[in-house]
Amino acid sequence: MHNWFEVKVNYEKISPSGVQKKVTESYLVDALSHAEAEARAIEELKEYISGEFVISAVRRAKIGEMFFNKNGDRWFKAKVCFIALDYKSGVEKKTSVVMMAQACDIEEALCAIREGMKGTMEDYSISSVSETQIHDIFVYGKA
Repeated sequence: MHNWFEVKVNYEKISPSGVQKKVTESYLVDALSHAEAEARAIEELKEYISGEFVISAVRRAKIGEMFFNKNGDRWFKAKVCFIALDYKSGVEKKTSVVMMAQACDIEEALCAIREGMKGTMEDYSISSVSETQIHDIFVYGKA
């Protein structure tokens, strides 16, 4: 079971044209607490960011499932609704879950989610898929 935290980082980045500007980037970190998420983000990012950077926010992200793809360069968030029938009242009940997919485009993300959901016994529908601003994901145990 993963505990995901979205960590926002502020720093000054030099663009290809040589102009220095302040940016805010988001990362997902697998950690047990807010403090650990911040510490892991600092440890991971110090190799990639030259100069000073500030962790501006750490918040818990409720993500039900992650679908990784080595070839994907972006992260997409999908809202998947599981559909169950309440036999007593005869009413359909939908439970929403957020899933993330690494892909090159939205169609590839949709395919990855459908592939990952193969074999599930429960009825479901994918109500939305959108690109996120997540730059990278740091999974626990993988440095």
